[in-house]
Amino acid sequence: MANNASDYLEKEILNHIFGNNANAGNSSTSYSAPATNSIYVSLHTTAGPLDDNSATATEITLGSYARSNASNNLTWSVSQAGGVTTATNDQAIAFPQATANYDGQVTHIGIYDASSAGSLLFHGALTVAKTVTTGDTFQINAGALTITLE
Repeated sequence: MANNASDYLEKEILNHIFGNNANAGNSSTSYSAPATNSIYVSLHTTAGPLDDNSATATEITLGSYARSNASNNLTWSVSQAGGVTTATNDQAIAFPQATANYDGQVTHIGIYDASSAGSLLFHGALTVAKTVTTGDTFQINAGALTITLE
């Protein structure tokens, strides 16, 4: 579901691996994984976030929406088979109950390193779009969110 790494993450990983952290105007002197409990899932309408993080305006804003903490400790399983590495959520990822209709149909998700703003890490489209109305709670069931790298 979130198989697209952002430009930011791709650049940071390659700079980290190849030791180019201080060269060519890179965003940091060294890349560090997000802090424990600092992985957040966002909900988006239309095209969702783009690799360069320019489409954050499509993130839901109404109905008491907030990004959901999908902490990076003990809530993800990482496996590898046939040259494909996959991270899958082990626990449900729930969002706050909507106090008003969301401002559009949820069609995409983003994975960020902060509860607001922050750096986009991965993004992708939902298999099925979802309309969230007053009283609904959007949830990604355990095992339903996968990030795949080949």
